[in-house]
Amino acid sequence: MQYHFKTDQGIKNLTREEAERISGSDPDHATRDLYEAIERGDYPSWTLEMQILTPEKARDFPWDIFDITKVWPHGEVPPIKIGKLVLDRNPGNYFAEVEQAAFCPGNVVPGIAISPDKMLQARVFSYHDTHIHRLGPDYHLIPVNTPKCAPENSYQRDGFMRVDDNGGGGPNYWPNSFGGPAPDPTAGEPPFELSGRAGRYPFTHPNDDFLQAGNLYRKVMTDEDRGHLIGNIVDHLGGAQKRIQLRQTALFYKADADYGRRVADGLGLDIKEVERLAGMSQEEMAKATA
Repeated sequence: MQYHFKTDQGIKNLTREEAERISGSDPDHATRDLYEAIERGDYPSWTLEMQILTPEKARDFPWDIFDITKVWPHGEVPPIKIGKLVLDRNPGNYFAEVEQAAFCPGNVVPGIAISPDKMLQARVFSYHDTHIHRLGPDYHLIPVNTPKCAPENSYQRDGFMRVDDNGGGGPNYWPNSFGGPAPDPTAGEPPFELSGRAGRYPFTHPNDDFLQAGNLYRKVMTDEDRGHLIGNIVDHLGGAQKRIQLRQTALFYKADADYGRRVADGLGLDIKEVERLAGMSQEEMAKATA
């Protein structure tokens, strides 16, 4: 499954010139805009959509479904609207309700499982470690982090900032014969079949790393969007070494020839050299521009 929160307010971006000016004169403009909108009852909201792939369709899907740089085309996997996220109250105390918030992708409810996405797998354990370092071992008991509809039942005891009854005189081990919390087998992930030989193998999915990027440039962006994109890239890439400029521009060229040519023109690069590099594999390109 993939989840998408889509703004109901619409999208409006700053140009790089506007962003540079506002960041110096009014760096808190976005936070204030959000706060004031909520205060006057103009509650910002996002529509939550879900895309679902069956295991059978996922097996032969043209894209690596766990590659976070790829989208699942809506024509192939239509989104399903399932609800809304609405911000209808400003925090009463910013530290208590915002700075102490500890979101963790390892906290899931029955029906949602952790996918093999490499980025997610890294975050599942590291967020928890970070929260322990930042807020202490009992960060899950801070009111902003506690579950609202189902109290936590665990044998997590003691530690800094434990301010409740700490489990009272109950046992702190399991299994026990004193009626302590027990695992709920119905909350486990459903079993799934595995086959083949386990080992470490090179990544071999026939992913095209440039088609979706090119389609975004060609089919989704407007002429104005493309102009802003080129300007932002030229502005930021302009201070890099020429060999890096050539390598990166060749990657843009692989996505779309017009894309690469416009970046090359903005950076003053030899378009013939960019085209030559774009004809190489990424490994060959890296060696040629090392």
